[in-house]
Amino acid sequence: MVRTSAARSIASRSVTASSGTYLDRIVAAHRGAAAKDARSLDGLVEAARVVAPARGFVGALRGGAGSLGVIAEVKRRSPSKGDLHPDLDPATVASAYEAGGASCLSVLTDVEFFGGSADDLRAARAAVELPVLRKDFTVSAHDVCDARLMGADAVLLIVAALDDAELGDFHALAHELGLAALVEVHDEAELDRALAVGATLVGVNQRDLLTFQVDPERAVRVGKAIPVDMVSVAESGIRGPADAMPLREAGFDAVLVGESLVTSGDPAAAVAALRSA
Repeated sequence: MVRTSAARSIASRSVTASSGTYLDRIVAAHRGAAAKDARSLDGLVEAARVVAPARGFVGALRGGAGSLGVIAEVKRRSPSKGDLHPDLDPATVASAYEAGGASCLSVLTDVEFFGGSADDLRAARAAVELPVLRKDFTVSAHDVCDARLMGADAVLLIVAALDDAELGDFHALAHELGLAALVEVHDEAELDRALAVGATLVGVNQRDLLTFQVDPERAVRVGKAIPVDMVSVAESGIRGPADAMPLREAGFDAVLVGESLVTSGDPAAAVAALRSA
């Protein structure tokens, strides 16, 4: 059973990224919080089962009629850049993204490091018809259930933050609850782990885990190993059409973009420009 294996002690799990990275510190904080979560997992699963059906996240990325899909992100701040748009209104930003032709939304719900919240996700989703990804650090089955309960249509699973058992359990639970699972990788070895759990939606994050700097060649390199029948998303460091075009040419179905959109001054036009790639 997914729920039984996923409910194993999470406090003792170690992440696969090198010690001392941004990811380590963020995931450690989330694991600490998860270890104190005494809510009944069975109760959360049953509650998540009766939430209204999710919007089709994968279908939205595949429905672009040949154009590049855009997952537009509602993002207030970044651990490496600090405040980006701390006073943004999620509903207003989401509406602008939709007007610009975004395929889906991504909403940061991490409070401590990114200044987001579940309320941001609820407000953004209520303002549009687009499917919404909960962008957060999923480290427990409770997190997967919470994504569905707050109204998300997809959940993020970061391969570098999870062991193989967690990755498989959370991926299976997400699908059991009707959520799409965006499985994020950084290299070919992590892609192999994603494929091993049956991932069909894969994101390649171009941000280096050690330095948090962007490697603009990473997605193109890793993308060569992604099966053609998978839906693929390039993430991080995408500032405009000039960055998006080679990713489209490399076979990516969509790009996930946050910083350049929320700081653009005209998010609708910025999304439309990305779509033109």
